Amino acid sequence: MEKAFKYNIIFRPEPEGGFTAIVPSLPGCVTYGKNLSEAKKMAIDAIKGYIVSLKKHKEPIPTDEENFFASVEVENTLIHG
Repeated sequence: MEKAFKYNIIFRPEPEGGFTAIVPSLPGCVTYGKNLSEAKKMAIDAIKGYIVSLKKHKEPIPTDEENFFASVEVENTLIHG
């Protein structure tokens, strides 16, 4: 049985509805779904296709085994320009 890969996904709500799903560890791996459930399914499908392409070209497969996301707030008054 092959090892499962772990990836972080950013879900960004779109003004027209639905969500864009971005996989930061896989450059260019971006997809869309009409709702969160569909966006997640589409992201998983996109990740699988990306991995197949990496394997085909004998390239390393990055993962998010040790990566994580955090949010920070930056005060607007500190930004000049």
